[in-house]
Amino acid sequence: MPAAIDHLVTSGTFSLDGGTWDVDNNVWIVGDDTEAVVIDAAHDAVAIEAALRGRRLRAIVCTHAHDDHVGAAPALAEATGAPVLLHPDDLPLWKRTHPERDPDGELADGQVLTVAGTALTVLHTPGHAPGAVCLYAPELGTVFTGDTLFQGGPGATGRSFSDFPTIIDSIRERLLTLPPETVVRTGHGDATTIGREAPGLQEWIDRGH
Repeated sequence: MPAAIDHLVTSGTFSLDGGTWDVDNNVWIVGDDTEAVVIDAAHDAVAIEAALRGRRLRAIVCTHAHDDHVGAAPALAEATGAPVLLHPDDLPLWKRTHPERDPDGELADGQVLTVAGTALTVLHTPGHAPGAVCLYAPELGTVFTGDTLFQGGPGATGRSFSDFPTIIDSIRERLLTLPPETVVRTGHGDATTIGREAPGLQEWIDRGH
């Protein structure tokens, strides 16, 4: 039986390039009754640990290193003993939030993380951030996109470390190739599907190239 998906929303701030904004973040927990992984430890380590309900945390997976997505990662790691995993291209962003602590391991394109017998494949999708990744779980019919793809279009690329043509390439090559019924579980806001987003994304692609 494949793993289940739990959803938690935490609130805090996002700061970059001298600005600070209030944000609500989606935290995704994938697992069964005994073990789980957390995708994006945002804002509140205590709330995330409580949502684990005593399960063994196998890993804290960071879709990228903006502070609103990794702020609670070290505290959650300390509380649970789980490693923090990040794509190395996002280490400069990570160091802005956690200069005294490195991640515990690296994520790589094509890497497969397994929890509760369910595979999560790492897709490197730079653009919103250099080391941004998505996690594709075909058994669950879902992809966790962080801030690469939202309901209504690509993630923001107007700040440091981001690039619009790069995120468009990532979406075209790594996400639009997934089955259209794949549920897109995002870093902020409501879920959507690849098929629902595809027509609008084609307009973004045409605009980007």
